[in-house]
Amino acid sequence: MYEKTYPKERFKITMDFLRKNLSKDAKILDLGVENPLSVLMKEEGFNVQNTTGEDLDENQEALQQTNYDVLTAFEIFEHLLNPYTVLKNCKAKKIIISVPLRLWFSPAYRSKTDVWDRHYHEFEDWQLDWLLEKCGYKITARKKWAHAVNKIGIRPLLRKFTPRYYMILAEKI
Repeated sequence: MYEKTYPKERFKITMDFLRKNLSKDAKILDLGVENPLSVLMKEEGFNVQNTTGEDLDENQEALQQTNYDVLTAFEIFEHLLNPYTVLKNCKAKKIIISVPLRLWFSPAYRSKTDVWDRHYHEFEDWQLDWLLEKCGYKITARKKWAHAVNKIGIRPLLRKFTPRYYMILAEKI
C-alpha cells in the first residue's frame, strides 16, 4: 500500500490520530489561518474551515458564529494568554488539541523577530488535562511523542527521548 509522505513527522502523527478518531463527515473548525497541516487535512477529505487569524484572546466570534462539530487547535494554545476563554466559548462536542510540552532542559520558545510568535504557555500534560476538565471536557484519547533534531549536543540528545508534543481528543460532558 502507498504510504503518504509528510513534510514533518508531527504531520504524519497528527493525520494518523485524526483518521483514527474523526469521521470525514464532521465539520471541523481549525484555529488559525490556513496552513500546511490544514491543507493536508483537506487533501485527505476532511471538511475543514480555518479561522481568519483574529486574536482569539480578544475575539471569539468565530467560535460562536461558525457551524462546526469539532474544534482543532494544533500548536495554538501555547500562543494564547487565555486558552480557558476559547474553550469555554467553543460549542463543539469534540476537540482535538496538540501542544508542545514544557521541557525542563529548555526555556519557553520566544522568537527574536516576531512579537506574535511566542509561547505564553508550555504545558505539562496534567495542566492541559486539568484545563480541559475545568471547561467541561472528558479526554478520550491521548498521544505523546518525542521530537528529535539533527544537531549534536546534550539538549538534542534529550529531545530524542523526552516527549515534546502532546495531543488529546476530548468530548463535551
